[in-house]
Amino acid sequence: MTILHPQYIKNSGKNDYVVLPFDEFEKIKEILEDYEDLIDLREAKNSSDRDFIELEDLKKSLQIE
Repeated sequence: MTILHPQYIKNSGKNDYVVLPFDEFEKIKEILEDYEDLIDLREAKNSSDRDFIELEDLKKSLQIE
């Protein structure tokens, strides 16, 4: 679990912004990107309308050895 050290910036007595140390921001960004990748993977696995090609056939079509 990531421990955060936010600093809140208020405007008219209401929280408007949050400032985080850069390394904490980067960690949150990485976690969100990984989560988005997981969502995309799950959607791709559950999609029944996709055509698949075998890796060897793809290599041949791209002329990769």
